[in-house]
Amino acid sequence: MGKVIFTISYDIDPGKRDEYLPLSKKMKEHLLQKAGVGEYSIFENKRKQNSFSEVFIFNSIDDYDGLEDEDDTMQTLMTQLESMITDGKMKYSTLVEV
Repeated sequence: MGKVIFTISYDIDPGKRDEYLPLSKKMKEHLLQKAGVGEYSIFENKRKQNSFSEVFIFNSIDDYDGLEDEDDTMQTLMTQLESMITDGKMKYSTLVEV
């Protein structure tokens, strides 16, 4: 099977940006140590400040499925992130290589 690209996009409350940036670094450090995550980056929309996308690249669908096995650290980081998101809305996308 081919690679999988998974994205999560959201807007951060402008007043929480200073809290979000260090949190995003912690998330990246943690996720890159997690088995199965081939690549992981966080991008900010050039035209819309405080609008971010997390991009995961997995080598297989099995590795992607392993992302759902959240550990305590990831659960804590996600709880912190959710408190910073405008309107609590996240947009997900999963692309599978053909």
